[in-house]
Amino acid sequence: MKTATKSRIQNFLEKKKKYLIPCVYHFYKSPMLLKKGKGVYLYDDTGKKYLDAYSGVGVVNCGHSNPKILKAVYQQLRNLQHTTTIYITEPLLRLAERLARFIPGKLRRSFFCTSGSEANEGAMLLAKLHTGRTDFMALRQALHGRTYLTSSVTGISFWRTDPEPAENVHFIPSPTCHECPLGLKYPSCKIKCADEAEKILNKYPNRIAALITESVHGNGGIQVPPREYFERLEKILKKHGVLLIIDEAQTGFCRTGKKFGFQHFGIQPDILTVCKALANGLPISAFITTDEIAKSYIKPGASTFGGTQTSAAAALATLDFMDSNRLDQRANRLGALLKKECRKLQKKYSLIFDVRGLGLMLGLELRRKNGDPAARDLDRILEALKDRGVLAGKTGKDRNVLTFMPPLVITESQIKFLIKKVTGAFNEILENPAS
Repeated sequence: MKTATKSRIQNFLEKKKKYLIPCVYHFYKSPMLLKKGKGVYLYDDTGKKYLDAYSGVGVVNCGHSNPKILKAVYQQLRNLQHTTTIYITEPLLRLAERLARFIPGKLRRSFFCTSGSEANEGAMLLAKLHTGRTDFMALRQALHGRTYLTSSVTGISFWRTDPEPAENVHFIPSPTCHECPLGLKYPSCKIKCADEAEKILNKYPNRIAALITESVHGNGGIQVPPREYFERLEKILKKHGVLLIIDEAQTGFCRTGKKFGFQHFGIQPDILTVCKALANGLPISAFITTDEIAKSYIKPGASTFGGTQTSAAAALATLDFMDSNRLDQRANRLGALLKKECRKLQKKYSLIFDVRGLGLMLGLELRRKNGDPAARDLDRILEALKDRGVLAGKTGKDRNVLTFMPPLVITESQIKFLIKKVTGAFNEILENPAS
């Protein structure tokens, strides 16, 4: 049976190599073939069960194949699967209204599309239309997408593919206090990294339309800024008439212990972008703004698959599930438990340099005794976890941050199971160091 399965995996790997563009990479030296998902678990073609501690990178916040969401999808499929935004349909408009109530503040006008990249691209277009300016600011450890402009505002070199990115992008340091890019220490630094934005704005007056950033860097290594950072940054941007775009691809929809990550920092974005968990796995995204800013986008715009009826129905059911099950509070409570257990591991294993995150979005940065990023060790830990029935992620500019973003329906006993398996994986790779 094992030989047959290995042969089957090899067959699919050969198809991948033959028919996909090489940039589509995968985790694991010995990958599995996933066939089924239910709740917090995934299953491969042999029936082996894996606790999914990554949620498809923060997508299935309500769990795999959530029956309440699937019921709404099936019903919509029976009635009307698809039309575009050029027609008036109920699910799309109900979702726009629901989001306006779900999102705090004055953000109430939505444009629906299909991916986070598309939402960010649209948000930046809207910022240009509203301000009449041409340039953008971004942070050096952020990831915003794979299109031309969104990859240009992505600061992580690992994800910045284009050798000639857009020239109208200006980067400022990310507020990574544990390794300050300015060589300072928090809080005596007085958040001088935020002042770098003022330097750019003074150098290029009336050219910057918006600053785009995540509330917490996800692929940048689960980097959580001090609250004062965003407070200072928001004041600087308002002083210069620059819009603030917050990309909540990974931090949105209860992941951080609040409905959205920006709520932790006492700020209000001018434009919000959402995707991933909005429909719990069906493709949908949106950029959302205020009445005043929305007035700037008046030329005809449409999206063939943006907010298609099936995805809109899934999103409505997803938001209902999040509210009725108070997933923000659940993520806050269980995230505190997970962080507590991970800090115990930090005391046990010197390889764990830092533990950080908000809610059920947690990163363990791994470094060797000499301070070098332990990327190879992390790869071995991920492989050992997979063999033990746990799937986790890796993030960070050096790809050395073990990342947990499990479905928000995870239980205390499942978190304890996760920690037990992580302990076993660390013991294995430390007892058998790589040559």
